[in-house]
Amino acid sequence: MRELVYYVGVSIDGRIAGPGGEYDFYPQGDEAQVAAYMAWMNESYPETVPTMMRAAFGLENAPNRRFDTVVMGLGTYRPGLDQGFTSPYAHLRQYVVSSTLGPSPDPAVTVVGGDPLGLVRSLKQEEGKDIWLCGGGKLAGAVWPEVGRMVIKSYPVVAGAGIPVVDGKFDPTPFAVTDRKAFDNGVVVTWFERRS
Repeated sequence: MRELVYYVGVSIDGRIAGPGGEYDFYPQGDEAQVAAYMAWMNESYPETVPTMMRAAFGLENAPNRRFDTVVMGLGTYRPGLDQGFTSPYAHLRQYVVSSTLGPSPDPAVTVVGGDPLGLVRSLKQEEGKDIWLCGGGKLAGAVWPEVGRMVIKSYPVVAGAGIPVVDGKFDPTPFAVTDRKAFDNGVVVTWFERRS
């Protein structure tokens, strides 16, 4: 069965974005460090690079390695939409969970007005690669019972305030660390699997 995987960048204090949705505060390192980190991300998770940036990274024909579907909240979708990118991940099946967006601005994007948990449970029953939970924190909280794995890219910065990685009810959930990779720019990627 497909799994819902929360693949996301996070600050030391557990924020995926600032209070206004900012994400440009994550330190990247010097040029060589950025190149090494980006090369790893592009090789390991090419499908997480937005469609409009894939050619610049030489990924226009890269196959989807892990995910064939992305689920995101409006806060994650909105920055690209505001810049005219109505289909940010055209190489994936795209779902935006929002009760306020209205009709989809793009035929390749399905807007789901409610029941994100039902959506995820339905998607997990389908054949295919895993499902990428792209963000945000409220959506992660809403679908938390179905998150089977997490890939957390921890950046060496404290945000101080902002959107938490999971914004839901108090629900301590044990995960096992299955792998960890550190980069010279200070980023540590940790793979977690939900314990039964």
